Amino acid sequence: MFQVNDHFGRLQGSYLFSEIARRVNEYTGENPDREIIRLGIGDVTRPLAPAVLQAIDKATQEMADEKTFMGYGPEQGYEFLRAAIREGDYAARGVDIGLDEIFVSDGSKCDTGNIQELLSPDCKIGVTNPVYPVYVDTNVMAGRSGEFDAQTGQFSEITYIPTTAENDFVPALPQRRVDVMYLCSPNNPTGTAMTKDQLKVWVDWANETGALILFDGAYERFITDGDVPHSIYEIEGAKTCAIEFRSFSKTAGFTGTRCAYTVVPKELMGQDSKGNKVSMNALWLRRHTTKFNGVSYIVQRGAAAIYTAEGKKQVEQNIEAYLANARMILDGLREIGITAYGGVNSPYVWLKTPDGMASWDFFDKLLKEANVVGTPGSGFGSAGEGYFRLTAFNTKENTEKAISRLANLK
Repeated sequence: MFQVNDHFGRLQGSYLFSEIARRVNEYTGENPDREIIRLGIGDVTRPLAPAVLQAIDKATQEMADEKTFMGYGPEQGYEFLRAAIREGDYAARGVDIGLDEIFVSDGSKCDTGNIQELLSPDCKIGVTNPVYPVYVDTNVMAGRSGEFDAQTGQFSEITYIPTTAENDFVPALPQRRVDVMYLCSPNNPTGTAMTKDQLKVWVDWANETGALILFDGAYERFITDGDVPHSIYEIEGAKTCAIEFRSFSKTAGFTGTRCAYTVVPKELMGQDSKGNKVSMNALWLRRHTTKFNGVSYIVQRGAAAIYTAEGKKQVEQNIEAYLANARMILDGLREIGITAYGGVNSPYVWLKTPDGMASWDFFDKLLKEANVVGTPGSGFGSAGEGYFRLTAFNTKENTEKAISRLANLK
């Protein structure tokens, strides 16, 4: 009989958000009359911007005419979208990124998982703790994790760097060998962000040690503080040590439409088992063109519309609405005596559970007594225990209701 990949057997329980969905479905099945307010999974509620819809409609009509019909496109993305990304997200901030360094995809979750295919099985992985589960789980699947220790809640071969209130949510440099470090700023789940000086420490470390930084910038559009970089490439030296992931999901409402991109600079070099330098850009191009047929033309036209004058304005209105919800959550929690962080440069608010309550216990209490869904901090790693994540992606009305219900909790 054929054998399966044993590494999958090391994965711990259900994927976090699948477990949340299971518990919510079980509760709503038993209580169909209850109004559930979801501040858990980071899905958006505001519709696509009118400029995006107009571009999608026009592209759809083009598909109905044999003269303008589009079949297979370039796997790395149409030039019109990559050019818009280069100008709107990088050149506008004084960063020079080439068209052939931008790879359009169907989601940064996919890219952050798939990128590890370029890495040797022997690479040592580092993550912040708490951490977006995909970073860990995809490396477990690839065999880099080692064994799981139930007492610590960690894998033996992964380096976990605490990012908690005790260190102001700024991860310290690792004290043991790390070849690949995942950084996310603004951070999911804590909602906090690294300043340019703080990120420069990591860039310098990576260049000195030969490590690779995988930088998840999915929430950069929510940044409001001037000393928080929107791209790691704003930091001198980052092009020789970092790959950046960006997404249109939260920033422009593409969670159901699917579009994102990854930047792999040509200056970025790894090495093979013989010590020869290897272009990471060339490897990712090979992987991308081999395993991916590209994002649909229609969706890419919609994504490009984000960078038009009207598109920028409309998307910014959505961002401002979500940030207003985040401020409402943050202020509301603090008013009722709950310690909370984030919510300024991010759509996430990270709170300490009252009276040291376990994260999943607080989840159940919130669901059953307030009919509000959040995300248990322990689902993001051992350092997330005792914390809880709320998102700002619901409507203003539902956010107000949720805070009111929280205030009435015993």
